[in-house]
Amino acid sequence: MIEYYKIFIMFIICVILAVLILGLSYILKSKNYNWEKISAYECGFQPFEDTRNRFDVKFYLVAILFIIFDLEIAYLFPWALSIKELNIEGVISMIIFLFILTIGFVYEWKKGALDWY
Repeated sequence: MIEYYKIFIMFIICVILAVLILGLSYILKSKNYNWEKISAYECGFQPFEDTRNRFDVKFYLVAILFIIFDLEIAYLFPWALSIKELNIEGVISMIIFLFILTIGFVYEWKKGALDWY
């Protein structure tokens, strides 16, 4: 249990730091709004249409695919760090995981989920 002590301390420090940063940003924010501060700054020009228009389903599909594959890739980091200590079952299970990940990616590619037209 002593191994988790450092992780617990780091978690507590991260939570305190996050609350501190959010609290300070709320307290120190500027309260006077003007046209320049609330203008459209992402693209530099005013939007053409109403912002409540519907998006294409492909946008959401690509976003969900990114989240899924990003989280699955996150499983590779602990495996890569502990590959020397793994036995053959650990290596085979990760190869199977990567194979399933590749099959899912090829399936989505063939279905046209990554095409924008």
